[in-house]
Amino acid sequence: MKRFVVFVVLSSLLIAPVSHAAPKKISVKPMQLLTTVGTPDEVSGAVVSGKSIIVFGTKSSKAYARAIDVTGKEIWNLSLDQSAASIATAAAVDSVGDIWVSGATPLATGLAVPTPTATPLNPDNAAIPPSVFVGNLQAITIWKVSAAGSLMSTHTFPTSSVLFPTAISVDKNGASVVGIIANEKGNAGFLVNTDSVGVFTKLLQIGATSTTADAVVRHADGTLTVAGSSSETLAGKKVTGVTDGILVKVSKALKITSVVRSSVAKGKRIWNSASSSLLLTGEVMAAGKTESAVTKFSMSFVPSWTYRFASTGPTLSASSTQAFFISTGAIAQLNWNPKTPTPLLITFDSKGIITAADSGPIGQIEVLGLIISKEIGVLALTSSAESVSIFTLLPR
Repeated sequence: MKRFVVFVVLSSLLIAPVSHAAPKKISVKPMQLLTTVGTPDEVSGAVVSGKSIIVFGTKSSKAYARAIDVTGKEIWNLSLDQSAASIATAAAVDSVGDIWVSGATPLATGLAVPTPTATPLNPDNAAIPPSVFVGNLQAITIWKVSAAGSLMSTHTFPTSSVLFPTAISVDKNGASVVGIIANEKGNAGFLVNTDSVGVFTKLLQIGATSTTADAVVRHADGTLTVAGSSSETLAGKKVTGVTDGILVKVSKALKITSVVRSSVAKGKRIWNSASSSLLLTGEVMAAGKTESAVTKFSMSFVPSWTYRFASTGPTLSASSTQAFFISTGAIAQLNWNPKTPTPLLITFDSKGIITAADSGPIGQIEVLGLIISKEIGVLALTSSAESVSIFTLLPR
């Protein structure tokens, strides 16, 4: 009997499932402050050209761009437009290091001087130039700036409505600008292309009453991908949630060829950012909570992997590996459970597995930019209530 009991015990030990240790959680490293570059109402974002950081935005109602080095020392400072008002809202750098800044400027219209019906108020018969009417910001404007800080060219596309450019993408053939354009019923997204010398295509309006275009990717075959949000039917695809995140494929001829909607029941989804490899990041608001959404799509708009993280909402992507947001909750793969909203940069591998994480200091309330540069490395742009700061990653 004892032999039988011993045999049973030994057998159970031999066939018992092997227990694996739980995966080790990843430690979150602090980011290092590089410099502070201005106030939130002045700074729209930053890009990198060579070893220079180009900060752009609007100061005293004028669009500007300025270059600094990694210590924060100013290299050059350029006023982009002499209009009564102008804004710089997006920028990108081409393969030779030139900076393409997109924004909006007013329309200037010459008004005819009425023929006087009594004694003219021009006793000296001086020539009276037509008055210059400064309207609202209705012209899409691209300023091309050299790496050395000289204004190379200015290209303007007038429209009949107030607009706000949100993103620009450039390659060797030119640039694409997307944004939001107002109309009497609400707002629509827009897309316009220009070639390398500033000749614009027609403007493609996306939606009619409640659509935004927040990111654009130019593909080698001439097609484009636009990401944003919509609360209306687009290309026959109806709204599923209150607001859906949208991926729109646009042909070389500026025709919408497909629309993919990302939705949540009784909630809102917005795509804020899209990398060239179609790593999309955005925000989800439903059931009283807000999360960051991170999804890798194939070029045919099929999702490969996805995450959601508790956050304050807006989320930015870079390359196919990184997402940046203000985190508000624990993440299973990380040693991480912030007591207050804190900037968090997560790095993934090609299969969507989290491989690293870096955090900014508390007190930062918004993510403004995420840049990967061969010369400088990874730069993360955040805003507090008082200032905009640039952080870099510590060596691992």
